Amino acid sequence: MASERGVLMLILLALFCTIKSSHASTGGIAIYWGQNNGDGTLTSTCDTGNFEIVLLAFLNDFGCGRTPSWNFAGHCGDWSPCTKLQPEIQHCQNKGIKVFLSLGGAFGSYSLCSPQDAKEVANYLFQNFLSGQFGPLGSVTLNGIDLDIEGGGSNLYWDDLVKELDVLRRENQYFYLSAAPQCFMPDYYLDKAIKTGLLDYLFVQFYNNPPCQYSPGNTALLFNSWNTWTSYVLPNNTVFLGLPAGPDAAPSGGYIPPNVLINEVLPYVKQASNYGGVMLWDRFRDVQNRYSDQIKAYVPKDALRFVTAVSDAIYEGVSEALRHILPNY
Repeated sequence: MASERGVLMLILLALFCTIKSSHASTGGIAIYWGQNNGDGTLTSTCDTGNFEIVLLAFLNDFGCGRTPSWNFAGHCGDWSPCTKLQPEIQHCQNKGIKVFLSLGGAFGSYSLCSPQDAKEVANYLFQNFLSGQFGPLGSVTLNGIDLDIEGGGSNLYWDDLVKELDVLRRENQYFYLSAAPQCFMPDYYLDKAIKTGLLDYLFVQFYNNPPCQYSPGNTALLFNSWNTWTSYVLPNNTVFLGLPAGPDAAPSGGYIPPNVLINEVLPYVKQASNYGGVMLWDRFRDVQNRYSDQIKAYVPKDALRFVTAVSDAIYEGVSEALRHILPNY
């Protein structure tokens, strides 16, 4: 029996590692880039080795017949074509870093007017950023689309946009879908999109939201909200702890000093089975405070414990199935 278990465990671990390498993560850092020249280049951001996902912020004009446009601060714009980002994006991807385009943000003119409008926006995003065809960022195939919807007035049709993008990724090469809701629930703009169950990542903003964020000496509100989020979404929706990379990145609070995050917060949040890591707003403050440098080693789960727990669960399920198929097992 022991030898049978050992062989089965090896098979299961090999299978698990294959699945894990394609999508799952023991925990990494995602960061928003593009809202300040102090971000540095995309190349320098990815060369730190600190990040699993970089989110380009933002495409902030689109929908309802608007001509799509973006705000990447001084990095590029009408006077400095964004096609210059193509080699930098590809440099990051060659290092295994996922690069997403984030839609929305706190400022801009965006909304959706109908399910048909959502379909047209989805097609625009696919053709210009996800297909390899020449578009605003050059001939790139980004790894995903992120919804950071914080304005626009209307909360309608964001779920339709997610569904239309899901159709496109099923018909073509797979790309990721993510959203960055506020930590209080339900999120006014994104709740319906979240309920589709189609989002791979949720970068929940546990800052600028006093009812559900950390305050000095008090982790209770944060932990309660974290527990609610990780139990609210589907198991395959990976949840990131969204934090400011410096105190000035969150005027309404939520900044967690690195030593507190390392010693008090991460050991707790990493217990969630759908923990995905830490999201930081934003690279400009991260450069100033070296936040990701300080926390990087502590963000991943213990890999051995993670693999052992999952493989044990898989073993028990497969073993039970084999007992029905093979009487002598």
